[in-house]
Amino acid sequence: MRYRQSWLGMFWVVLMPLAMLAVYTLVFKHIFQVRWSMPNEGELAFALRIYAGLALFTFFAEYANRAPTMVTEQPYLIKKVLFPVEILPWVGLLSASIGLLVATVTLLLLSLFGRGYVPISAVTLWVVWFPLLPFCLGLGWALSAIGTYVRDVSQVVSMVMSALIFVSPVFFPVEALPKAAQDWMWMNPLAIPMTQTRLVLLDGIWPDWSAWSVSMLTGAATALAGAWLFNRLKVGFADVL
Repeated sequence: MRYRQSWLGMFWVVLMPLAMLAVYTLVFKHIFQVRWSMPNEGELAFALRIYAGLALFTFFAEYANRAPTMVTEQPYLIKKVLFPVEILPWVGLLSASIGLLVATVTLLLLSLFGRGYVPISAVTLWVVWFPLLPFCLGLGWALSAIGTYVRDVSQVVSMVMSALIFVSPVFFPVEALPKAAQDWMWMNPLAIPMTQTRLVLLDGIWPDWSAWSVSMLTGAATALAGAWLFNRLKVGFADVL
């Protein structure tokens, strides 16, 4: 529905991230002189490393920005019919996943045609991303519940997402930071999936399962906390809508 009235339609799902990728590559590689671990890295290799992080961040930001209004946008479902309102964050997650799916195909094609191969470790890409599923669901349940009562949450989340892209390892590797800053960066829930995405897709290295386990436990804990909060607050949704 988002692209139904536009001339290019679903093509915007591909065009928009690629256009932003071109801008970010120009700014961070040629203006800010950002360098990854490979000193002689070409334009495509640098762009792929940015795109690997940007694809995940775009997915996460789209979902998080929509989460506070998931309930308030559907008042007729809450007030008029018997509806399992808990599934609304699932719907938002599936919607955001469409862009991530397109980004995955784009990443694989760029790697194949630009580098001539895709490493076998890329088969674990969705495994690396799986911990984001419970984390996003938990966050969606919490934000949608709180946002129903406090409408300012939507503005706060938008502001946080604008800052989060620059404090996540989208344009730089975690290893480029000082050791003290690295410890804080690993607390970012996007840091492990972004880093492991580059390892399995671009470097041909299998996932670090210990880091994956930490990310999975964090996601599961967030899902449980978000579900508990949503169930506590949903009884008053109809009264405030």
